[in-house]
Amino acid sequence: MAQEDRAQGDVLIRVEHLVKQFDGHIVLNDISTEIDRGDVVCVIGPSGSGKSTFLRCLNRLETPDGGHIYVYDDVDGDIRHGIDICDKTTDIDTHRQRMGMVFQQFNLFPHMTIMKNLTIAPMKLQKKTQEEAESYASELLSRVGLSDRASSYPGELSGGQQQRIAIVRALCMRPQIMLFDEPTSALDPEMVGEVLSVMKDLAEEKMTMVVVTHEMGFAREVANRVMFLDGGDFVEEGEPETFFSHPKSDRLKNFLGKVL
Repeated sequence: MAQEDRAQGDVLIRVEHLVKQFDGHIVLNDISTEIDRGDVVCVIGPSGSGKSTFLRCLNRLETPDGGHIYVYDDVDGDIRHGIDICDKTTDIDTHRQRMGMVFQQFNLFPHMTIMKNLTIAPMKLQKKTQEEAESYASELLSRVGLSDRASSYPGELSGGQQQRIAIVRALCMRPQIMLFDEPTSALDPEMVGEVLSVMKDLAEEKMTMVVVTHEMGFAREVANRVMFLDGGDFVEEGEPETFFSHPKSDRLKNFLGKVL
């Protein structure tokens, strides 16, 4: 969607001329894009194309070498009111509370119960009382079908269950945006569906999501935009039906021919 066609208050993230390199090798090459409130954006591409690095830059787990990433509040998408998270004066810890992130690995604390895993951050960072934190965590556990696992330890759960808990842990911070970095890639095939089901529910609830994924079926069914990243550049993007059925670039045609 062209910028002039966007409603001014819709933009939640604006990326301008983002550059990232490692040891002189350019991984992200002058990337610019926008993500609206309620967007479900799936980022696809070959291994090593910069997908995960792009996602990690959005959360400043990687520090960009150039460009800007503006994040807006719930009210105003005016660029004058956006917070540039690439600015060294930005409180990045506060910013990260607005962005939940789910990784390939679950990264749960193995010595803590599921409930403790879910409540430790809201209590420490957002100063929630134990009662407040546990009440919301219990509500979310029920939504993902794991309300009976609150007193279990991560090692007692399957991989799919642990990844659902990782999603709930991120949601316990009540983020504006959810970032998913190939959340099903470490799972056995039979466990993938239960995690994707939770993500589909979030999409239906209009949660803003940016998802790096190899699950083309999910991208086609759930995303409202799909972006193809290759060699550090966004080669092509569009709404799923056109993107998958009528790719324009030869590079995307070649990629889809191998993965579909």
